[in-house]
Amino acid sequence: MDLTEYKKNPRTKFLAEEYERILSKKNEALALSENDAEMRTLALEEAKEFDLQLAEVKKQIDEILESEKEEIEFPNEILLEIRAGAGGDEASLFAAELANMYIRFAERNAWQVERISESENDAGGYKEVVFEMHGRDIYKKMMQETGVHRVQRVPITEKLGRVHTSTASVAILPIRKNDRFVLSPAELEFETSRAGGKGGQNVNKVETAVRVIHKPTGLAVRSTSQRSQLKNKETAISILTAKLAEMKREEEDKKFGAERKSQIGTSDRSEKIRTYNFPQDRITDHRLNESFHNLPKIMDGFLDEIIEIFQAKSAKSE
Repeated sequence: MDLTEYKKNPRTKFLAEEYERILSKKNEALALSENDAEMRTLALEEAKEFDLQLAEVKKQIDEILESEKEEIEFPNEILLEIRAGAGGDEASLFAAELANMYIRFAERNAWQVERISESENDAGGYKEVVFEMHGRDIYKKMMQETGVHRVQRVPITEKLGRVHTSTASVAILPIRKNDRFVLSPAELEFETSRAGGKGGQNVNKVETAVRVIHKPTGLAVRSTSQRSQLKNKETAISILTAKLAEMKREEEDKKFGAERKSQIGTSDRSEKIRTYNFPQDRITDHRLNESFHNLPKIMDGFLDEIIEIFQAKSAKSE
């Protein structure tokens, strides 16, 4: 058993050294008994005990490596992006409601949520908002939320009682810590500005907000959540790296005609995935071909039933 790679891994380093220590003791016991038949018998018995210990340590190493593979495929950190679509103010208000729904769902799962950037409109809704979220099984539970969410209801400003249809898009981006995608400083352009919004006088007077642009693709990320420009710069670069790495993976999937086995639908941002019909108190998921009632409860973060059906169907398709 080659322990070199296990020693390089911080999570298996101690176990690899323990394996090495036990193996050394076993070899020492066998070596000391080579010229003594009586001691040989005892050493062989002792070696069996060492072998059991070695097998147990190896099992623990394998379990850690397996959990790392799971974390690579289903990381415990994501970006949640919500953008208002068609429908003006009503779309922005719906985007804000979706944001609140996911925040409440995160709270119920004891996940950490940090708002990275936001752009509000005069109606109090979101033109766009980005959150960074951390927590156990977060990508497993949230991965199917990517796509266009459609709302049907009578807006507050509607005087004739007509039902309007508006949309908001949701994107779930996994952040994988082991991504080997490296950004070249020459490809980046930085802009700074005042963060604005909540945060006190310092936020409004000092240019702490950072926008980083990846010149080859035109992809831009803005971070306003931190109090210092340096921290916002680090956050923006980290998010940009994750976005570009995911874009590369998606291109490779299309190139080789592969789809993620655990997902239902294309998970494309332009795919209409769900309709929230307020007058009929019904949410319809178009990928599952199923409807769910008690819409206010779902909007309060109780997404469990929808997610459990997704997970059950995904497990069957694997």
